[in-house]
Amino acid sequence: MSVLTVLIVVLGAIFLVVGAWYVLTRKDLLVATIASSIISLILSVFFLILQAPDVALTEATVGVALTTIIFVVTIRNTKRMEE
Repeated sequence: MSVLTVLIVVLGAIFLVVGAWYVLTRKDLLVATIASSIISLILSVFFLILQAPDVALTEATVGVALTTIIFVVTIRNTKRMEE
């Protein structure tokens, strides 16, 4: 692995931890859902860096698209803000 790849992975891991903290501390469920989909997008980029394009494509479609759509529809049918 090159130094640039290691740097990208370390920075991405920091972004994942910060993103997870952000998701856990939000009271607005829609904002937490969007942040969770961004975490999945970063994860799919990681899989591309690790030369696993099939896993990256699956993570992008399921983690970013499908899960986010299901959560947004569910939040729309229930209360948006946590009490």
